[in-house]
Amino acid sequence: MRGIAVVIFDCDGVLFDSRRSNIAFYNHIRARFDLSPMNEDEEAFAHMHTADESIRYIFQGTGYEQEAQAYRMEMDYSPFVQDMVPEPHLREVLQTLKPRFGLGVATNRSATISEVLRRHGLEGMFDIVVSSLDVQKPKPHPEPLLKILRFFRSTPEQAVYVGDSPVDAQTAMAAGVLFVAYKNPELNADYHVSSLMEIVGLLTPNP
Repeated sequence: MRGIAVVIFDCDGVLFDSRRSNIAFYNHIRARFDLSPMNEDEEAFAHMHTADESIRYIFQGTGYEQEAQAYRMEMDYSPFVQDMVPEPHLREVLQTLKPRFGLGVATNRSATISEVLRRHGLEGMFDIVVSSLDVQKPKPHPEPLLKILRFFRSTPEQAVYVGDSPVDAQTAMAAGVLFVAYKNPELNADYHVSSLMEIVGLLTPNP
């Protein structure tokens, strides 16, 4: 980890345990059209992809895709934010890293990321937040990470990305940055951790 200057986090599954929130959000939309809740494959897809991609996937063949997209755009997401659980020691880890590293978020969330950070008191903790709305090509395309690198004027060798899904692993590989797999030992990664505090240990080893 020598020479690392920028630490980039995924949101869902890394900063927050948001699976319950995401499931409730998309099942609410399905219920709007009298459809049954998502199956396991649909839940897994929605956890990793953009809202637009998720709606297309979970509404394929139903005849309601366009209506579901329109309904999603007008929904108030705030009731679902309360179901998102910050990972243990999240604030402590960010406060420890912030003086020494540039901090960023690269997420496939769209407009909801601002509300999520605000409601959980994390505004100002990150130097840059890149959502799916801030790029032409969201993850697994490397554009979100490359945009953050340009912001910090850093090279890929100076950055690390913390993620929990195959999409995150593909994004890091495509951008040429080190990848830390969070709570997912099955991923191909440079490092594996099971807690945010372990990331602090990797980045700030004892002398």
